[in-house]
Amino acid sequence: MLKKTMKKVGFIGILVAGGLMMFSPASEALAATADEAMFTVNNIWMLVATFLVFIMHLGFATLESGLTRAKNTVNILFKNVMIVAIGLLTYAICGFNLMYPGDAWILGKWFGFGGFGVASPAGAAGLIAYANGAYTYWTDFIFQGMFAATAATIVSGAVAERVKLKSFLVFSTLYVGLIYPFVGSWKWGAGWLDSLGFHDFAGSTLVHSVGGWAALACVILLGPRIGKYLGGSSRAIPGHSMPLATIGVFLLWLGWFGFNGGSVLSADPGLVSLVFVTTTIAAASGVVGAMITSDIVQKKPDLSMVLNGSLAGLVGITAGADTVSVMSAIWIGLISGVLVVLAVIFIDTKLKLDDPVGALSVHLVCGIWGTLAVGIFSTNPEHSFLVQLLGVVSYGSVCFFAAFGIFGLIKMLLGVRVTEKEELQGLDISEHGMEAYAGFQIFTNA
Repeated sequence: MLKKTMKKVGFIGILVAGGLMMFSPASEALAATADEAMFTVNNIWMLVATFLVFIMHLGFATLESGLTRAKNTVNILFKNVMIVAIGLLTYAICGFNLMYPGDAWILGKWFGFGGFGVASPAGAAGLIAYANGAYTYWTDFIFQGMFAATAATIVSGAVAERVKLKSFLVFSTLYVGLIYPFVGSWKWGAGWLDSLGFHDFAGSTLVHSVGGWAALACVILLGPRIGKYLGGSSRAIPGHSMPLATIGVFLLWLGWFGFNGGSVLSADPGLVSLVFVTTTIAAASGVVGAMITSDIVQKKPDLSMVLNGSLAGLVGITAGADTVSVMSAIWIGLISGVLVVLAVIFIDTKLKLDDPVGALSVHLVCGIWGTLAVGIFSTNPEHSFLVQLLGVVSYGSVCFFAAFGIFGLIKMLLGVRVTEKEELQGLDISEHGMEAYAGFQIFTNA
């Protein structure tokens, strides 16, 4: 009986196999259609993520202008508009091929360059065959290009209210065009740190710390604003619009869904959903951590600290949003919120580094923490704390000294600081000849 059954199954199997062979062209066509549909879905999501990252620049612009004085608002907005343009143009000219050299490595896996300009491979090679059906060549370029400008935006807030516009733009062009993509290739371009297992999902180090190290170098060379430190004590210089700052933070929080969610590099429903949850949970935890810490340390819950707490949580989770659990994301965000408050106070009162928007605390301190947190909380056993630490030290060493050298050279050749009269008058008038709030602005010596 068993033998008869086996014979029947064998006969049926032959018939089925023959039928599949007979209809294989139709099956292949159906599979190709499904691949094309998935390719379209993936590519659309990557483009949606791209314009969410673009919205983040509006968030930075409103946050920075809100946390600084009214007389410098036009200057802040102008710099943030220029940074987007500089980031995209330098990325097209050389940055993209410097960050993703492909087979064009020159010094091992340390430095590579695929040539100037961008050009999509012809036909399917630049479309469905470009990234295993995840997105096109052009989508890859524009998504990564939006990231490039963010590093300079971080510097913009830290040097606000006293930097020369032209000097800042020269620095941004050199740093974003050369340093950011060069060090980015070590991980995202499949360079030496990537081969060691260093993990930075969406840029706690590659974007935020890279910008933070540059901001630190520039703040040291630039010096504090007039009136910031009197008699050895730090003097608060409040921003002119907390509503603007709050709008900026919510825009950044929104944009981070594209920043992290797009870094999945496909529309994978499971992973994109997880990243959305870990990202926003960390931000919420950062708010709570900052609120509790500011209430304890400052005796009052400080809105500016809470706003930076949300950003701290977002920066902290960015390195490991794809590889930590939701409960771990709570801890990462909570610790980020605590760190940002303590760091703002320490940097301002102890180190006496004048950072009007808290960029060093949010992007550098919490970027470092987020990168190390991968080695503590990752569900992937291959992620090592020591390798993460190596990445932090490597990026810090190169980025800080590169930024210090570039900004120092600009300081020697062009100068980096406006005159005392221009600073007191406000950069809107001295640098741009216009006011953000015409007819309402009162100039003081503060």
